[in-house]
Amino acid sequence: MKNSKAMYALTYGLFVLTARQGDKDNGCIINTACQVTESPNRITIAVNKSNLTHDMVLATGQFTLSILSQEAPFSLFQRFGFQSGRDVDKFDGYQEHAVRGDNGILRVTQGACAWLSCKVVSTLDLGTHTLFLADVEDGDLLNSVPSVTYTYYQANIKPKPQAAPAAPTAKKRWVCVVCGYVYEGDFLPEDFICPWCKHPASDFEPLA
Repeated sequence: MKNSKAMYALTYGLFVLTARQGDKDNGCIINTACQVTESPNRITIAVNKSNLTHDMVLATGQFTLSILSQEAPFSLFQRFGFQSGRDVDKFDGYQEHAVRGDNGILRVTQGACAWLSCKVVSTLDLGTHTLFLADVEDGDLLNSVPSVTYTYYQANIKPKPQAAPAAPTAKKRWVCVVCGYVYEGDFLPEDFICPWCKHPASDFEPLA
């Protein structure tokens, strides 16, 4: 491919995908969700297999999608995107910004403009991700704030990385263009995966 960054020209939204298994609530940030048919009303979502939410949706066959708006704060992305539900309770201290739906799953109200509750119809193994096809069983608008696009997030929500003055012997630094994670080392391994957003080394750029 002449320039892999051509892929960035595709349009993406940003969403909090939530699920519940037993007494465990969890959620993660995803950027691939779209309506595929109107009748029946169905959507697809692609979820990275490394996410605990992926396993919960696969096991229960249900999920809720909170559609984020341009008012979504960066702290929301930090909570649901930059840590693992295997290590922390992502909803701890977040009760005022979450509502439990009729399907028993929490949905996010902070920085969200709409929500959809869905039931999985089928799955497709994509290697690193699973594609879920689901029926939309319920949903509602929360406000009229425009949905946030990935481009808007990059330009207006995600803080810009600040380059610290480099000492003569300082290690080189690479920044993830997706989430802002900074990797330090003599070189960036080709198989490196961002620990925050799970994107590959191709999504890193040298930091001056």
